[in-house]
Order: sequence, then structure tokens, then C-alpha cells
Amino acid sequence: MKDLRMVIKVLFVEKKDIFLSIICGFIAGITAVALFSASGYLISKAALAPPIYTLMILVASVKMLGIISALSRYGERYFSHRGTFTMLSNLRVSFYEKLEPLAPAIFGKYRSGDLLARIVGDIETLQNFFLRVFYPPIVLLLIFFWTIFFTTFFSFTVSLVLIVGFLLTTVFVPAFFAWRQSKVEWKVRESRGELSTDVTEFLYGFRDLKIYQQLEGKEKQLSKSTEAYLQEQERESVSNLFSQAINTFVSLMITVCVLAVGSYLVYNGQLDGIYLAMLVMISLTVFENTTPMAIFPSHMQDSKQAASRLASVVRDEPMRKDADKKKHVQPENAPEIEIKNIRFTFPDEIRHTLENVSLKLESGSKTAIVGPSGSGKSTLLQLMLNLFYVDQGEILLNNIPINDLTEESIWENTNVVLQANHFFYGTIRDNLQLAKDGMSDREMQETLIKVDLGHFTLEDPVLEKGDNLSGGEKQRLAIARAMLKNAPLWLLDEPTSSVDALTEEKIYQHIFEKANEDTLVLVSHRLTGLEKMDQIIVMDHGKVIESGTFEALMNRQGYFYEMKMIEQSVFLGQ
Repeated sequence: MKDLRMVIKVLFVEKKDIFLSIICGFIAGITAVALFSASGYLISKAALAPPIYTLMILVASVKMLGIISALSRYGERYFSHRGTFTMLSNLRVSFYEKLEPLAPAIFGKYRSGDLLARIVGDIETLQNFFLRVFYPPIVLLLIFFWTIFFTTFFSFTVSLVLIVGFLLTTVFVPAFFAWRQSKVEWKVRESRGELSTDVTEFLYGFRDLKIYQQLEGKEKQLSKSTEAYLQEQERESVSNLFSQAINTFVSLMITVCVLAVGSYLVYNGQLDGIYLAMLVMISLTVFENTTPMAIFPSHMQDSKQAASRLASVVRDEPMRKDADKKKHVQPENAPEIEIKNIRFTFPDEIRHTLENVSLKLESGSKTAIVGPSGSGKSTLLQLMLNLFYVDQGEILLNNIPINDLTEESIWENTNVVLQANHFFYGTIRDNLQLAKDGMSDREMQETLIKVDLGHFTLEDPVLEKGDNLSGGEKQRLAIARAMLKNAPLWLLDEPTSSVDALTEEKIYQHIFEKANEDTLVLVSHRLTGLEKMDQIIVMDHGKVIESGTFEALMNRQGYFYEMKMIEQSVFLGQ
């Protein structure tokens, strides 16, 4: 129930629709009972050949009740569905507002298909919380209260039978199925998440599956996920239909009891026979409102599981400071970065990715971070961008902890080139304009020339994810985007790994000219061209093992020296 409080809180944003749904639902239900009871009384009364005006009044009353019932039922559907759609909209916005600050770190914990299933499927499931769980019991209670109160004026014994039927169909039978369902772990939501994940991976990896001829195996796995999901849906549907059948059977048995008790009372002279048909019609009609209670436990369980799956995404994540408590800083010059004894571990991993890392990057300095693959270089760069949470220690930007800064104030003052850069469907111009507003076509075209993409025009198309670009072209386009932004901090992660040596040298020349007075951090596997760096940080297994200038590290003949010698022997054949 704790997780459902979030849903109830969002639900009560639309109090007006809730109250109108309850009022219209009550009027629709009580007028339906009155309509059929009046019809039963009319049939009985007509058999006694009363005055014509009596029948006219009864017929007019039946018509009026029919019109009121239809209009109020329409009002109930209108206000309940409007409230539901508004609740779903508010819930999506509320969940996204909590989810958005956790990206991209959240993708390390949840697979994209599972997240999609939660954002779409589980929120969609919660539409039944209001329509099937929240307000129907309130409406049902009001209808039964006034129906039983009305019935006592004609027969106290029949009203007791209705009370017993009310308790059976709205309390005991649903409670039994709720207990029964608690014994069974419904996996519809989990299997839907697994199916969504398998479909996403199948579509993303379709090309590689075709190349390696593993398409058939993946299709079988996808078929198993589909079959498992369908089986869970079937189990749930059978359970719901069975509970509805039992509830309907019990309500019909109550009506039979009302007929039997009423007949006995008429026989003994304790009840006027003209009211017997009316009481039977009351019983038949009022128990139609108990049908939603038959599947109440199922929808309640669904809502609890959906709310729990949504809450689990944001509940266990470390909470950042409120945005209004953070500082938005616009540095006047190149920032200084200090990293103090940080430790970081990716979710569900035992091995520390970074352990006790400390370093200082002076304002306007040029720093290279090198080391073997998996040493934590890229992770350290992403921590500087505040994309992940450190487990221990802190990172300071101009002597201010980055957790005290808004993410926007960090990102808007940083030129970033990561190993994987996203390119949107559109044109070269569209993808360059992400850098900043107000750029001229001439400025963009000149930057393309600097990164050796002068053969492109700004109108050239870019397919989804840049599929029509080579690896080197993607990297150079990302570098052009960073150069156009022209912020005082540069964070470059293997920006030219897919570029030939001559083009790489040309690009770095333009970058260093552009970043002459800026703070620059370069992550690289290549050790050539690092002589111009102010300091080189050497990492291995998540730790800093050496640091210093190129000359100092070579004279020390340590780990960096060995790496440099190996590189020369491989690429120069020495």
C-alpha cells in the first residue's frame, strides 16, 4: 500500500472528477434500483386493475427514472474516464520528473526494454486503480445502504437477507479470492517486461544476428517469452472469470432467497403480495452493482504490483539534492577540477571500477588520462560530468562539490565528446545546431572543414543513429559539435580512435588552438602526441598508479614508459 500512496496522491489532483464520478455513479445505481422496483410494483398493481391515473403516474415515474439513470450513467462514465486519463497523464509526468535526473545512470541498472515496459505498461495498468479499485466500493456502499434502508419499510426480514448478500458478494467472496491470489505470484507484469526486453534486443541486434547466423535461436527465445506472457495472461483471465462467475452465482442465490422468504411472508400475511415482485426486482438490480467487486482483488493486486515496479526504479536510487537548493554557476574562466579520494562501483557489481582516486586539474591545464582498457578512464570522465553518483569522496568544480551544482551548469560549460555519441535523424545542420543557438551557416561549414568533413554540406542527410556515417565521420562530427559549443571545459573520451593519424594530428591542432586557455581532459589509448600535455595520469584497475609530465614519466621508466615502448614496437616495428 505504501507504493500506492504515490498513485493516490496523483489521483487527488483531480478531486472534482472523483466526487462527480461518485455522485453520478450513486445516482445511476440507485435510480436503476428504483426503476426496476417501480416496474415490479407497476406489473403487480396493473393486475389489480387500479384507476388509470395511478398507472399513468407509475408509467411516468418509470420513464423519468429511466432517463435519469441513463444520463447519470453517462455522467459517471464521462467523469470517471476523464479523471482516469488525467491521472495517467499526471502519473507519467510525475514518474518522468523523478526518472529524468537519474539518467543515464539508471540504464546501468535496468535494461531499456524493461524500463519501457514499466513506463508504458505498468502506468497503463494503473488506470484500473481508479476505475476498478478506488471509487466502485464507495458507490456500491452508498447504493446498498439506501436500498436496504428503503427495503426495511416493507420487510425487515428481506432487508436482512440483502445485508447477508451484500457481505457475501462484496466482502467474503472477494476476500477469499484475494487470499487465493496471494498464494499465487502473478507474473504478468514481469513477463511483459521480459518480452519487451527481448523484443528490443532482437530489433537492435537484428543485423548482428543475421551476420552470425544466430537469428533462429533468438527467434525461439522470443517465442518462449511471448508464450510465457500469454500463459500468464490466460491464468489471470481464467481467475477473473471464475471469481465473476462465483459472485454472480451467489447474487442469484440471494435473489432466490429473497423470493422464497418473500413468498413465505406473503403466505403468513406478514407482507402484502403486491410488493413481492418489487422486492425481487430490487434484489436482481442491486446485485448487478456487485459485479466489479468480483475482480476487485485482481485489479488491486495488479495496481499494487504496477505501483511497486514503478516505485522500485526511483526508490532505491541515491537522491540528489533538490534542484532549488543547487547552485547554478557560470564560470568566468577555465574551471579547476579536484577529485578527492573517490570510489565508484557500477550497480550489481562487486569489483570497484574506481578506488581511492585523487587528482587535481589546474585551471587552463591540459591533462591526458591513459591506461589499458577497463582501467576506469571513461568512468572517471563521466563522473566529472556528474552522470553517475560516487560511492565515496567528492569531485569539486572551482572548489564547489558538483553535487551542489545543477547538472545544467556543468553541462552547458563543457564540450563533451564521448566514445558513443548520438546523432539524430535529420541533416548535418540539425545535428550541429545542438551545440548552441544562433550559429551561422558559415561558422558551421568552417568547423566541418577543420575536422576534415568539408565534403559534407549542411543539408546532407543523417539517418537514425548516424547509420549512413562511418565511425571516423561520426567522431569528427561530434568533435565539430564540441568545437562549435566553445565552452571553457573540454572532456574528450577517445575522440579520434577511428581517425587516421594524419587527420588526427590536424584535428588536435585545431582543438588545442581552440582550447588554448581552457581546461582540457583527454582520455586516450594512444600515447603519441602527449608531449604537449601539462600532466599525464596513468590508471590501471581503477587506480592512479603514475602521474606527471611526459618527460618525467619517461625518465622514471615505470608503467607509462613500458606502455610507450610497447606502442613503439607494435606500430613502428622496433
